[in-house]
Amino acid sequence: MHKFTLSRKTIFWIGCIMVSAGMAMQLPMYFHARNMGYRLVGMHMDSFMIMGMIWMVIGLILTIFGLIPEKSTMTPDYNTLQVRALDDVPIRWPHIALLFVMALAMTLDVMKPTILSFVVPGAAIEYGLKSPVNPHAQIPVALLPLCGISGTIMGSFIWGSMSDRIGRRASILMAAVVFIATSACGAMPEFWMNCLMCLIMGFGVGGMLPILFTLMAECIPARHRGWLMVLIGGDIAGAYLITSSLASWLVPHYNWRILWLIGFPTGILLILLNQWIPESPRFLLLHGRVKEAEKIMKRFGAVITSSETESSGISANSIQSAGSPTQFRDLFSTPFLGITSAVVLLAIGAGFVRFGFQLWIPSNLQELGFSQQRSFAILRNAALIGFPLNFLIAWMYGFWSSKRTIILLTVLTAASMIGFLIAGNHIVQHPLILYVLLILPIWGVSAIMSVLSAYAAEIYPTAIRSRGSGLISGMSQIAGVFIISLVVLAVAPPSITATALIAALPLILAVIAITMMGIETRKRRLEDITAEELQPTYQQSEN
Repeated sequence: MHKFTLSRKTIFWIGCIMVSAGMAMQLPMYFHARNMGYRLVGMHMDSFMIMGMIWMVIGLILTIFGLIPEKSTMTPDYNTLQVRALDDVPIRWPHIALLFVMALAMTLDVMKPTILSFVVPGAAIEYGLKSPVNPHAQIPVALLPLCGISGTIMGSFIWGSMSDRIGRRASILMAAVVFIATSACGAMPEFWMNCLMCLIMGFGVGGMLPILFTLMAECIPARHRGWLMVLIGGDIAGAYLITSSLASWLVPHYNWRILWLIGFPTGILLILLNQWIPESPRFLLLHGRVKEAEKIMKRFGAVITSSETESSGISANSIQSAGSPTQFRDLFSTPFLGITSAVVLLAIGAGFVRFGFQLWIPSNLQELGFSQQRSFAILRNAALIGFPLNFLIAWMYGFWSSKRTIILLTVLTAASMIGFLIAGNHIVQHPLILYVLLILPIWGVSAIMSVLSAYAAEIYPTAIRSRGSGLISGMSQIAGVFIISLVVLAVAPPSITATALIAALPLILAVIAITMMGIETRKRRLEDITAEELQPTYQQSEN
């Protein structure tokens, strides 16, 4: 008699179905409230909704188990196995499919925290919370984005480590399932429920962005890697454009809650496209899964080659096994301490702009006299004007200089913050200057995060690449938690001048640090970049 067992793939799909069904069970309450403007405050969750929540929890547990790979018993010889051919092939259809899905995933990922800017005003009104347009309330609406950003911090660090352990593809699919589950935030009747779901949402989305860049860095040929990653990363700005457009179109008719609910179908779409998300061959080789790596490299038109030495004089693969950088603390030890400090500082500055200035600009514009719909439209237009510049930035990063592109973007964004600091609230009297200055904090900071995420995915070895990318993402979120906490504690009001001042200083310091400690990655193989960084350490060990 054969023992019946389910494959991990089957368990994963059962979990996905349970999560989707549980999310669908949250929707009836929302639709039943259409005669009340879709306001759910004061309503109680029925047994149907509670059962749906239970289904989602069980489904999430099953998907996690289904995605954990079985341990490999193979131990490849890292001194001989090489992936140089992966960088020598031309762009093929599997590359294009990967980039398409990565662009979609990146857009959906960035939309989640970006939505916070546009749900805060509506949530403050529905729940009677303290905000720039309702300053006399007791409970601050800032608790909602605080929970969301706090979740992204945990997600960035935990998922970065998880990706280096269970794989890039598995981590992306798990985040997509979390997308579906946390869409239930739009059907939560109580504010504390929104905060809890927002915390879980942040945990899910916090780790996907660095993993996406890590996977692209490890699969795209070196000569195309830089500009393609930044171009796809431009969807960070595209996500703001899409979110601001949806907010101006949908919120007046379906309440702010609709912005959370659209994560349900988009999360399902991402999971259905999973067949075009391969695992990283570099990750597979590092973990002894040679046959799987060969199969995926064949799709990309490459093969695993065997060589005892590389042109650099050091085997990049043997460095990763002999040097054993496998923990977060390795990012802050020799030889990565200098470059890590520089990119962390820039991440903090970008986080201050994104979660300080950008998060509160819809509310600040309304405080200055613009209507909600008008303020959303202004931000949409600013994002639309800046979006074509993503193509220029991608070209500069890939064909001019990765290091100098980062420095230039940072200087321009810092200049825009100084411009708002000088103009203050009087900026509303000059619409043209307002648009010009808004382009950089709306589009420019997204471009900074795009090039910084691509840069972080290039400067660390395979064994800690996701951790490095997760660190950068996490530090930008920590900056967000800091500035939102100030708002919650009423230490600093979220005015235009206050948020501009807080953001400008770390950006200026980051320019200095990147200039001194940054390295060039343009058109270089990942293993060659690692070999250059580890060359002094390698020579010291030889001596």
